[in-house]
Order: sequence, then structure tokens, then C-alpha cells
Amino acid sequence: MKGKKQLAVLLSGMMVFGMLAGCGGNKPEEDLTAENVAGTSAVEEQGGEGEERPTFTIATVRLSDAFPSDFLESGMMKELEDKHNINIEWQIYYYLDWAEQKSLLLASGDMPDAFLGSLTLNASDMAQNQGAIVELTDRIEKNMPNLTAAFEKDPALKAIVTDSEGKIYSLPKKLPNRPRVCGNILYLNKEWMDNLNLEMPTTYLELENVLEKFVTEDADGDGDPGNEIGITGAAGNNVLSMDLRNILFPFGTMVSRGDNYMGLNGEGKPVFMPAQENYKEAVKWMHGMYEKGIVDPEYFTQEGSMAMAKKQAEGGAKVGLVSGWTADAELGANAGQFVPLEAVEGPDGKRYVENAANFADISDRELIITTNCSDPDKLLQWADDFYTDVNTLQSFYGSIPDCITENEDGTYTVKAPENGMSLDVSAWSNSLRDYGPKYMNPEFYEKIILPEGQGDGIKLAEDKINEKYVTDDKNVGLPKLQYPQDDLVRMTTLGTDIYKYCEAQYAHWVVDGGIEEEWDAYLEQLEKMGLQELVDIHCRAYEAYQNSFAG
Repeated sequence: MKGKKQLAVLLSGMMVFGMLAGCGGNKPEEDLTAENVAGTSAVEEQGGEGEERPTFTIATVRLSDAFPSDFLESGMMKELEDKHNINIEWQIYYYLDWAEQKSLLLASGDMPDAFLGSLTLNASDMAQNQGAIVELTDRIEKNMPNLTAAFEKDPALKAIVTDSEGKIYSLPKKLPNRPRVCGNILYLNKEWMDNLNLEMPTTYLELENVLEKFVTEDADGDGDPGNEIGITGAAGNNVLSMDLRNILFPFGTMVSRGDNYMGLNGEGKPVFMPAQENYKEAVKWMHGMYEKGIVDPEYFTQEGSMAMAKKQAEGGAKVGLVSGWTADAELGANAGQFVPLEAVEGPDGKRYVENAANFADISDRELIITTNCSDPDKLLQWADDFYTDVNTLQSFYGSIPDCITENEDGTYTVKAPENGMSLDVSAWSNSLRDYGPKYMNPEFYEKIILPEGQGDGIKLAEDKINEKYVTDDKNVGLPKLQYPQDDLVRMTTLGTDIYKYCEAQYAHWVVDGGIEEEWDAYLEQLEKMGLQELVDIHCRAYEAYQNSFAG
């Protein structure tokens, strides 16, 4: 392919994983089973022999140039070009440079035919450039039978891309074969537990007791009690957002990923979590652990590399409790010291886990077509083939037969890399992985055979520990929502100061205490800063999201 932009950025693998488990008019498949949709589309290939193939330019963002992009020109990706008799000219950008490059690209007006992957344009970009983006509402029904059928089977997929006026401007994705506990879980240092002859904790107070023994009773056995760390953190990792979804979640503090701090309370209503009573109690608990020496004194000041060095220290981790997608992703060679911790019982007697699948697994903005595209229908016909079981499998792990073996019994074996590479790295190197259009029928999951002891194989096996605590719609984060442009502008204006204030107060209260005495003044300050208006914006968007299911 010609014209590929290579904006090389040197990102280490550690940095990468810190960010990180057709022709229109045809009828959709009557049955969205694997047999009917796997690897096929109801859209017929256009363009006869000898007919000139149109070329579409598509911009996409890769997390790092450490991950190769040649898969875009081979395997499934090349097969779909040939099937639809088109050429794709890929414009490849890298995450660390993208913000600057994006500003220049949007300002120039010389945009590609399409953007692929939700890393490319955010909601604000979409709103500010709506005149340059093709509305897809009617075109989807005309050109995309696979996606239309997926909408019918999983209404949340349509809700995530439908704005308050019922219009669609981008294509969605739903990540396949995911655990029910869709975020990080806690891992406890079993080696230290055994050294101190401790039992696994089942409540948040028992967990605190275990961590206190870790830091006072020479848990690592080096003869120097007190050099162990209970939990550690990093200033650059949005500590408050991470803690609400991890160490604090025995108090029911779950929020959406990112930094808007919105969640759904026990009644399924949107709330700003750092203004709730259960948040106050959680912070008081965290401060108590800080006073006992459980919380790393450098929790709010050190860089991520320093925190990682303590977890991955040669000779054994220096930390007793960590949060991660899998232990090996967070602890490296020290993963064997740790075991998954079953969700502990909180003050209300419940056990909470991160399960906001409508935020973590489903998203919009996976394909955005611009007005520079001369034939949006044809590009949508190509994109519709991504919404089949087998093609979604390939866009998540890599193409058949290089990365996946198709077995005679109708199952598919994801190959373990032969070069010592982890399955996670292999998937990110050989596929679009978490980005781009995709949807897989849940009944197809049983046909996927994963390598044991690697990546998703580990995650799905460990999911059995906590999946029983997953709830449907309460005490979870908000799903990804659509916001009118005026609301997006106000959210940015209000949120910038509110979030910084909450984050600063969290660090202050954990280290210095005083939340009980300062709580009322804190709430008053949040109201002066416009918190209620901010919450109202989210409530309107959530109401529109819910209404879209009835549309």
C-alpha cells in the first residue's frame, strides 16, 4: 500500500500495558448463529473483473510502534479488500504523537475517507467536526445486514452509537469472549501469607489485618520487619479513579473508567461518587491504613516506573496487594507469588466487583466516515464483514491460519506464540485487538480454544472466582454515553476544576485525615463549582441512552 504515514514513537512494552485483557439492500441473516454468520456476509462483492478498484484512505492509531502493523496488509484484512474489490491505504499514527497530529489534520480539512478505532476521534472531536462526518443512520440498514442483526440481538450495541436525536455517526464494537468481571481484580501475596501462616481474608477488615501483618511481621522473611509495603500507587495513574474501582470497592464505589467519577448507585441512578457517603467512609478506611503504614508513603508522589519496580523487584515483590488485569501483566516474573483475591465483604455485607461491561467492552467511534469519502456505502459494506464471528475472532487475535487454527470440528484454536512472546503481545501485534468494528455471538465463545496459562486464558479461568458477584445494573459505572456539543463543552469547563479538586482532597484526606470534619465544606465547594449542573448533564445523557432501547 502507498502513502503510509509512520510517525515513530518509542514506547516501552511496560508503558503500553500501563495504558492497557458488499452491496446494500440484502436481507440480514434470519438466524445470527455462528454457522450462518461465521466468516461470511450477506453483502455480495461488487466490481467485475477488470474494473478499477477504488482506494479508500483510513487513518488509525496504534498504541506504539513496538506493535507491528503489517497485518493490516495481509491475512483477513487483505482478504476483505479483495472480496469487496477495494484498496485500503492505511495512514498509521501512534498514540503519543496523535493529539498533536490530530489537531493539524482536523484544522487542515484534508481528512482521510475514514477513521478506524476509538483512539482516533473523541466525542468532542466528533461534535466539533460534525459537518465533516457522514451520518450513518439509514446507510447502516441499507448496507450492513450483519450489524443490523447484531443491533437486534444486543440493543446496547445500538444504544451506544445513537445520539439524543436518534442519529448514528459512527460504528460500534463489542469485545468478544470477555470475562464477566470486566476490569482489574486484586491479587494477594500468597508467599507472604504462607510465611506468616495467615488465612485468606473474606472481609475488608480481615484484609486490612492481613496487610497490617505484612508490614509489621517480616512477611518476606529477610529479617527486616517493616521494609514491606502493603499497597502502592503512582501519581501519574489517576490514583482516585483507580482506587474507586479497586482497593475502595468493598464500599461500593464503582465508577466508569476514565476520570468523570460517575457511577450508578444501589438504585441504578447516576451519581458523582466522590460526593457520596459511602465514598467518605471508604476514604476514612484508606486513611486508617495509611496511618498503620500499610499504604506506601510514596503512594501519591512517585512515578509509575517506581511503583512498577517495587512490584517487579528482582528476588520478589515488595508489595502485598496489587490490582491488575492479570498477575503477570502487573507483576512480571513475580506473578507466581500472588493469587487472585475473592471479592471481600464490605461494610454493607455485599461483595463488589468491576462489571461495567457497557463501558469497558462496548464503545462507539470504531469507524467514522468523513465527507471526503466518495462512496460511503461501499466502505460500510466492507465494514459489515467485521461483524461476523470468525472475522471478529481474527480481528481480536490475528488471522487464520497464522495465529488461529480452524479445526475440523468447527472449533478454533488460538495459537500460543512460538517465539516466547506472550499471547497478549501477539494479539496486539497481529490484529486490531481492542479497536475497530467487531461483534461476536455469545454462543460462538464455546468454539474458541485458548492457550492455558496465557493472557485471556488466565483471565477467563480466574473469572470463575468472582463472576458470581456480578450485578446487572447497580453499583457500576455509567456506560459510554452520547452528549450534545453544548453539554460536552460545559462538561469540560466544569469538570476540569472539579476533578482536580476531588483528586487533591483525596490525597490530602488519605495522608492527613480530616474528611469527617471537612466533609460539609467540601460538598459546599463542589456545589459552588457547578457539580449539580455536571451531574444533570450526565443524567440527561443516561436517560437518552435508556430511551434508545425503546426506539
